[in-house]
Amino acid sequence: MNHIGEKLMRGVFFLSATISIIAVVAICYFLFVEGSPAFEKVGLLQFLGGKVWKPLENHFGIFTMIVGSLYVTAGAILIGVPIGLLSAIFMAKYCPRGLYRLLKPTINLLAAVPSIVYGFFGLMAIVPAMQGITGTNGKGVLTASIVLGIMILPTIISVSESALRAVPETYYDGALALGATPEYSVFFVCLPAAKSGILSAVVLGIGRAIGETMAVVMVAGNSAVIPEGVTSMVRTMTANIVLEMGYAAEGLHRQALIATAVVLFVFILIINVSLSMLKERKS
Repeated sequence: MNHIGEKLMRGVFFLSATISIIAVVAICYFLFVEGSPAFEKVGLLQFLGGKVWKPLENHFGIFTMIVGSLYVTAGAILIGVPIGLLSAIFMAKYCPRGLYRLLKPTINLLAAVPSIVYGFFGLMAIVPAMQGITGTNGKGVLTASIVLGIMILPTIISVSESALRAVPETYYDGALALGATPEYSVFFVCLPAAKSGILSAVVLGIGRAIGETMAVVMVAGNSAVIPEGVTSMVRTMTANIVLEMGYAAEGLHRQALIATAVVLFVFILIINVSLSMLKERKS
């Protein structure tokens, strides 16, 4: 009877994995089939390197949006990764048990907050604050980076904390026994031992930041120009898709938007592969 149950569960697991693979292949097929005509009609170099996006005039250049996506994502990582990693270290090594019972559900709750709520928070709280500090309209790269940095915190904290807790306590105790301070033991022994999980947290954070749409639409300004500074308004690739897909007619405009999704997909793929190779090289 147990043997039959094992075979049944093995089949269930295999079916689940197969469905996941089929879903990924189907998404890739749809994106590349629907988006490739835009590359052919516009030209790959013109599409990727063009700085003018005017669909009514048949100008389809997404370079400004590629730069905008990179700026906002880099800003979110610069804000979210240090704060998230230090928070994970505190929760894994220093947090009192009573405080931990309060912090852990709070972080899990942050992960469940819809992105539109983060966008409203940024629009009603961060944008006015940036207006007072910078003297601009408050929307731009820095504002979007702050909002996204807050959004990726739950992912980075949870995954990094799990990675740190998976490190055997003998690593920490051994470093202390050799005369290292508690802080040195954490940052130079436990942290390197957990680098695989921490890199995974960074990858997930980058994926969340570069793929976010609604919150960015509300606080970035959505101006399709190359940003001149951190306070400049910007439009990301995801924002461009969601802003124009609703009224894009059948034809080149719609194909160009799907081609933008292809570029975004390739970006995320490159980031995942690069960090996976880095993780394997360091292991």
